Amino acid sequence: MFWSRLLRRIWFRAAAFTVAAVMLALLAGLIGELLPASAGVDLGQGSVDEILQILASSMLAVTTFSLTAMVSAYASATTNATPRATQLLVDDPTSQNALSTFVGSFAFAIVGIVALSTGYYGQQGRTVLFLGALAVIVIIVVTLLRWIGHLTEFGRTSDVIDRVEAAAARVVQAFVAAPHLGGAPEVPVPDGSSPVWANEVGYVTHLDVAALHWVAEAHDVRVHVIAAPGAVTDADTPLARVEGRCDDDVATAVRDAFQVDHHRTYEQDPRLGVIALSEIASRALSPAVNDPGTAIEVLGALHRVFRLLLEPTRADEPAHPRVHVPRPWIGDFIQDGFRPISRDGSGIVEVSIRLQKTLLALAASASPDDREVLELAAAQAAERARPALSQRGRFA
Repeated sequence: MFWSRLLRRIWFRAAAFTVAAVMLALLAGLIGELLPASAGVDLGQGSVDEILQILASSMLAVTTFSLTAMVSAYASATTNATPRATQLLVDDPTSQNALSTFVGSFAFAIVGIVALSTGYYGQQGRTVLFLGALAVIVIIVVTLLRWIGHLTEFGRTSDVIDRVEAAAARVVQAFVAAPHLGGAPEVPVPDGSSPVWANEVGYVTHLDVAALHWVAEAHDVRVHVIAAPGAVTDADTPLARVEGRCDDDVATAVRDAFQVDHHRTYEQDPRLGVIALSEIASRALSPAVNDPGTAIEVLGALHRVFRLLLEPTRADEPAHPRVHVPRPWIGDFIQDGFRPISRDGSGIVEVSIRLQKTLLALAASASPDDREVLELAAAQAAERARPALSQRGRFA
């Protein structure tokens, strides 16, 4: 979990590219010493230095431009879509690679200029540095062309919807494959079980079920998870309850298996993507925006996500039978995704019709229990829209 999050940090990728660029610039001198004198090429006095000077000044400007474009895209997504989508833009690998390439190229040029001024390179070393500079220029040109093409869509509302849908679909597929995260289904918690509380108020963003199972086996206890990923931890909601002897060591080990942050993340929270899509539609339906087309587009995305969600879950034997993990109810997903759109779009005919079609299409392919919940949601949405549409028709 730590490494996966670290690899998505933009500063980490930029730092890795910078270290690689500095090593390339310094290795040019070492490689040059290993080459015979005949391998050196007379490039002219100061020719390599001039190339590096141009590279350094241009990369500084391009890096500034890239940062400005990225910040503008983040602000646009926050304002026009939902703040819950901003992290998906920050984690975008294309923009991170572009910025890291430009920063690394700048570092390569600066280190090369400084090393040249100190006489670090011989004639062979300057030849290797020149070839390295040519390779860096080719990488910059390819990256810049990809980055320009990427900017035409980056941060637009349609791009944000696609990103949120992809994140939601990925987590939902993982949820369908392992609805209890590898643990056993939820069972009634016996009386006398010991609660384990969080040290801070926040959202559970990651649950290490394997670590909980190891603790349960080592101390011959059972762990009943109360706060699954996406749940809020506070003074009234414990993280888990331990069935059996629960001393301080057990409580600490159980607590360490929960990652609690101030903001929800997409990794193990299947409801967050649905909530983010619904927020995009609600903002589009606000009087200040009045964009029913975006809301209808979001309903299409929700339709595709719910098709994945309604697939039969696997009934495999739990990998961690001593840990009981609750799963979200289908009604929670429906309320998260469709109730805000039903509320804010009740007076818009196009949105109401598309909402009914989406819910009834999902109900047609759902299991009997899920079908009942979807049909109830469709009926409630129709009832909510009827007064607003009737009044609108009266004044039309």
